[in-house]
Amino acid sequence: MMLTLLGQQFVENAFIAGILIAAVAGTVGYFVVLRAEAFAAHALSHVGFAGATLAALLGASAILGTSAFTIAAALGIGAAGERMRGRNVEIGITLALALGLGVLFLRLYTNSASETVGVLFGSILSVTRSDIVWSIVLGCAALSLLAAIFRPLLFASIDPEAAEARGVPVRLLSMLFMFVLAITVAEAIQVVGVLLVFALIVAPAAIAQHITRRPFSAIVLSAAFGVAFVCCGMFLALATRFPVSFYISVLAALTYFIVVGSSHIIRPHAAVKPVRRCDTGLL
Repeated sequence: MMLTLLGQQFVENAFIAGILIAAVAGTVGYFVVLRAEAFAAHALSHVGFAGATLAALLGASAILGTSAFTIAAALGIGAAGERMRGRNVEIGITLALALGLGVLFLRLYTNSASETVGVLFGSILSVTRSDIVWSIVLGCAALSLLAAIFRPLLFASIDPEAAEARGVPVRLLSMLFMFVLAITVAEAIQVVGVLLVFALIVAPAAIAQHITRRPFSAIVLSAAFGVAFVCCGMFLALATRFPVSFYISVLAALTYFIVVGSSHIIRPHAAVKPVRRCDTGLL
């Protein structure tokens, strides 16, 4: 039964898309955790829900609608910069509005609850070849831009005051990174949906940074953990018929708690510290 399923076109599409998206999400997620912008990823996922459902209503690709909405929101967040800090109430209300618009668009599009479940919790097994092409294009764009700004972004993420004092364009870097994050969130929604986007963007990176403080090693580990979660989740879902996103989120959470618990047992008085400039080897 398993071998028969693995030979199906939709399963191959799911594995290809899942591996690509997990690798990109793990790489970008390193900076999300380093910059303490997990809430921004959560905000963009809610905005992406409205974009996906509006695209479905208009007959367009869901990933195209998600990308458009998340990119627009990301540029706004990046441009606001420090002014967004301490505005949790306003951001929370905006997120609720975005989620409400998404429900409205979905209601106008269809009465089927399966559509809502797919957007909210992911629908990787319904990925098509055109979705894979979009994932490749968006993933290459995100990684290329991230590679271009890697060194100054790392400096600005670790010590923004020193970076700004040395003439690093911190505000511009923030906007560019939010653009990269928006693309990544739009891709990750295909796999784990709006409500579980943390499972691919935040969890693998948080695990990797508890294991090592070296940026390159942490990025590689983060991408590897993300790919492992997706592949294991796919195999378990095919074997049991439970949702893929359920297994991905459970594997990510269990691995995180095991790694954190082990670090406290092995080094009870020396938890892994955040990366500092002296640890980067670049600055």
